[in-house]
Amino acid sequence: MSRQIEKAIEAIRQADGLIIGAGAGMGVDSGLPDFRGAEGFWQAYPALRGRDFTQMANPAAFLRDPLQAWGFYGHRLNLYRQTQPHFGFQVLKQIGESLANGYQIFTSNVDGQFQAAEFDENRVYECHGSIHHLQCTRPCTDAIWSADHFSIGVDESSCRALGALPECPRCGALARPNILMFGDFCWNSNRSDRQYQKLIENTQLMKNPVVIECGAGIAVPTVRYYCESQEAFLIRINPRDYSLKNSKGVVLACGAVHALTLILAGLES
Repeated sequence: MSRQIEKAIEAIRQADGLIIGAGAGMGVDSGLPDFRGAEGFWQAYPALRGRDFTQMANPAAFLRDPLQAWGFYGHRLNLYRQTQPHFGFQVLKQIGESLANGYQIFTSNVDGQFQAAEFDENRVYECHGSIHHLQCTRPCTDAIWSADHFSIGVDESSCRALGALPECPRCGALARPNILMFGDFCWNSNRSDRQYQKLIENTQLMKNPVVIECGAGIAVPTVRYYCESQEAFLIRINPRDYSLKNSKGVVLACGAVHALTLILAGLES
């Protein structure tokens, strides 16, 4: 892999900006599950065996069984709050801040790990929303509010919420995470839309960007498509789904921490 690392380092040194693409695999080195396949989902949530991720990550789940739906999302919210971003985040931040036109993040992750790693919020586009924000399930309003003051207990043996569930402050209906779910026609995209406008503004300043994509899978390939659509050198970091259509790039078939540590060592040598 040494030759690919050398090419990646050369592309970064020539770049004036960094575009970061991040999928579920980005969080694996921090200990977060990526729900890869039914068995991967059931391993993370054994109480939900027999159901798949698309059934739980679905607005219908909040109508069918609010305690179960919030048990699933409440557990994820608590997990993400407790998780420390791995070293690879700091490597990406260091690289981005060293380039003339900075960095821009495009992520399908809803975990808020880039904000936790102290990236500039004006340079993060969360295309599927954020679990750290809430909206009305109806929805009665376009309001999106922070979940920072909301805490929820979860019975892990049943994956069911304990105690009061969050409510819309306007109409009193059940609140839900401001996340784009499967079969979701009620997602309030206003916050993500504003982030997208910032993405356009930030990337337009970059005349010769380099793209570093970490852990973006093929099941929901939004991040991969975006990264491949850029007219830039693409560094794809992925231990499994590492095929590369774009000849202008390299593949590093390993996890994010390992690849980014090697890149940082090369940049500093």
